[in-house]
Amino acid sequence: MIEGTINFLKNLGPQQDRKGATSSDDLSKMTEFSIDEYRPMKVIAIGAGLTGVAAAIRYRQYVPNVDISIYDKSDGIGGTWYHNRYPGVACDVPAHCFAYTFEHKADWSACYSPGHEILQYINHVVDKWGVRSLIKLQHEVVHMQWDEPSSQWIVRIRRPAANDPSTFEEFEDRADVVLNGTGGLSRWKWPDIEGLHDFKGPIVHSAGWDFGGSTWEEDVKDWGDKNVVVIGLGSSALQIVAALQPKVGKLCQIGRGQTWVSPPFAVPKISEMLGRELNPSDPSNLYFSEEEKISLKESPEKLFYFRQQLEAQMSSGHKITLRDSELQKASRAMFTEHMRKSLEKKPWIADLIIPDFSVGVKRITPAPGYLEALCADNCDFIHEPIKSITSSTVEIDDGRSIPADIIVCATGFDASYKFPFPIVGRNGVPLNQKWTPHPRTYVAACTDGFPNLFFAFGPNANVGTTSILGMIEHHVMYSVMATMKLQRERLKSIEVKPEAVDDFDDVMEEYFKKSVFSESVPTWYKVGKADGRIVSLWPGSSLHCMRALRYPRWEDFNYERLDKTKNRLFWLGDGMTYSEKTFTGDRTWYIKPNYVDVPPVPES
Repeated sequence: MIEGTINFLKNLGPQQDRKGATSSDDLSKMTEFSIDEYRPMKVIAIGAGLTGVAAAIRYRQYVPNVDISIYDKSDGIGGTWYHNRYPGVACDVPAHCFAYTFEHKADWSACYSPGHEILQYINHVVDKWGVRSLIKLQHEVVHMQWDEPSSQWIVRIRRPAANDPSTFEEFEDRADVVLNGTGGLSRWKWPDIEGLHDFKGPIVHSAGWDFGGSTWEEDVKDWGDKNVVVIGLGSSALQIVAALQPKVGKLCQIGRGQTWVSPPFAVPKISEMLGRELNPSDPSNLYFSEEEKISLKESPEKLFYFRQQLEAQMSSGHKITLRDSELQKASRAMFTEHMRKSLEKKPWIADLIIPDFSVGVKRITPAPGYLEALCADNCDFIHEPIKSITSSTVEIDDGRSIPADIIVCATGFDASYKFPFPIVGRNGVPLNQKWTPHPRTYVAACTDGFPNLFFAFGPNANVGTTSILGMIEHHVMYSVMATMKLQRERLKSIEVKPEAVDDFDDVMEEYFKKSVFSESVPTWYKVGKADGRIVSLWPGSSLHCMRALRYPRWEDFNYERLDKTKNRLFWLGDGMTYSEKTFTGDRTWYIKPNYVDVPPVPES
């Protein structure tokens, strides 16, 4: 019903500039505008990844008379999928689940989509919906300030100077609404290791992979006699080890801690739907044939069913994150068996990396081929701390010296949600200061003191299982619905009440007591700490999050009116719609299929 209610906005006639009353109680000014004579709205979205692209599409679809700009500091669209080009980069959920709900993709090459295909998909969506002109690349937001007199955000942006691209210039833009879509894993960091930058060979971070080739395969084609050291034990490190092991002379992974490596998700279901057995231990066996891709592409119904079945299975796993649940116990036994069987040639590695904490405390990683790569003759694994790095070696605490020609640091990100530029709200309060010691939000969408500012994939907007794309889309639509309310009801600001933020805080504190995430284990969910606040995860499942965001509780917000009147229904206007007043546009929208909710006829 909500889609039908708002879809009709697309069919309205021409919109007019902002108009409003100037005296506090002069209701005669209502005759100056019609109920749907919507004022222009300026929206800025920060980040041209999955969030920014969805925002460009949905804002233009639903908000009449809108001007939206998406600013991104990078020189390409795609966010994390533009920056992460390391060997083996791929999605960690089944490929067909990692697509927008409004644009399925039939021709993924593999069960787990490679990063370059996800990037191609994002650019395909950008071009199909014609929003490339709305995206401003190499435009870095460096400062944001709420301006009380205008009730707008003043956003300062740095870009290459027009007359000399080697230098930079700054300019200001203004917005009625800002959507921050920079995400929580966009700022990578070097490890704190003595002598790290004394190393004379190539040294690269996984999120900053750039050896000059058009593909990572091209970059490593001459590494057949190289000694490569990979530092880290997170999902990126596992993918890199699996991809590099067959292509280098000697590979040594140095990782502390432990990690659960699962069998690839949903492979039995995919095998069932394809009618052939897939071998989850062999990455080369997880590719779709041309016939399979064509079959899905030629039948939208079959493609939808294929995705629906995978989504249903992925969305059935949330109980794994609940302490002592039957699914948790069964998964722990299954994952342990999988890891020990895959590491039979080097069982001592299994003893080191199989966790003593619950499944899901850290994000579960399928990493096809990783455990098999560890068992290869040219691969070694070290579970000791690094003492230092010299010009040509990595020195281990136990006295070993590991020769290295190339070092790859897969050592994570700054997941604190402390933004790299100031965001200054009411009364001059910076957001980073307000979010000390940790972020506090309302349904992961906004925070008090910062009107007309919304987040997508921000604090507490991630999930420990399944794909996050549906959640991103719902957070984008949450900001769209708030913007429509501002415009429709002639409001100049919407700001969540502090007590609503407190209540969501209490919900999170209580919820995570029963989850495995509260176990005393360092994770990026807790900004790298073993204990303390969980800043990254939604207090529930992805389905739970989407249900919660679908119908906003507008009573949890405070509002300021655009017009100088005490009458809360001033926005009703002159008693007409714009199309009636001007004899333009559509005056039968209320009977159109995209507005009418046709009730099902009961079966006799």
